[in-house]
Amino acid sequence: MRTLVAAIDGGSLSAASRALGVPLPTVSRRVSDLEAHLRAQLVVRTSRKLLLTDVGRTYVATCRQILDELDDAERLATGEYRTPRGELLITAPVMFGRLHVEPVLLEFLKAYPDINVRLVLADYVIDLVENRVDAAVRIGELPDSGLIAARLGAVDWIACASPAYLAERGTPQRPEDLAHHACIAFEGLYSSGRWEFGQGKEARTVPIRPQFSVNTASGAIDAALAGAGIARVLSYQAARAIADGRLVPVLQQFQTAPRPVHLVHGGQAILPLKLRALMDYAAPRLKARLAECGSGEITSEVCER
Repeated sequence: MRTLVAAIDGGSLSAASRALGVPLPTVSRRVSDLEAHLRAQLVVRTSRKLLLTDVGRTYVATCRQILDELDDAERLATGEYRTPRGELLITAPVMFGRLHVEPVLLEFLKAYPDINVRLVLADYVIDLVENRVDAAVRIGELPDSGLIAARLGAVDWIACASPAYLAERGTPQRPEDLAHHACIAFEGLYSSGRWEFGQGKEARTVPIRPQFSVNTASGAIDAALAGAGIARVLSYQAARAIADGRLVPVLQQFQTAPRPVHLVHGGQAILPLKLRALMDYAAPRLKARLAECGSGEITSEVCER
């Protein structure tokens, strides 16, 4: 596995030979023996470089994780200290990732220059185990699982519209008033056609007929800013526009229960040093940013930070 990873990182078998200090025929034989053992082609050899097959790409990613965990286990056993290093794959919702996770990660990389980070932003749940994800930001209640979670705070669903739209169409006083308003739906391929309001015994859903639907929060907010209607997004997504007066919250007295935000990881028995460093660094900083943007004193300066 180490030979294969060295060959991929170096771009050739010759580079792996030099990096590992072993003869080129030995490197070639190790890779061939590995392919024979797996009964699968991992690399395509060209005159200039090695190319990973689809199977090889998945296998090399797994190799990196196994080798990192092996190194951590050996350091634990021997008591050896070493600077956290290696690659981390992290996922987060698109807008939360852009506004909060990415700035924290860029500062994290300055503190830990031997760590490389891949950040994948997606507004859907990515399976941590299946996709070899090291850590993820999750918004909403966590299902029962083996994941270890650090709570960062909570966010609310918020309905909002531009001052120009409200001046023209009026401000809804009850959720049922939305039947007479243009609504902007933030949804995927399938529409639920209903919004939730209230908590406990006061909780209810109301039907909406969106004139415009879009699958990203930024798209819904842009439409609301353009005066297209009332959008319903998560509070951190609209915080900046609300702070500078470009959007106005409505129906705030009918808020649903806050949605928790967590930073989660797979809960390995031996936590890799690089992941431990990430959790210790990122969790308190993300918690502080979320607390500032979730407070009653929202400012555009806070949310840009």
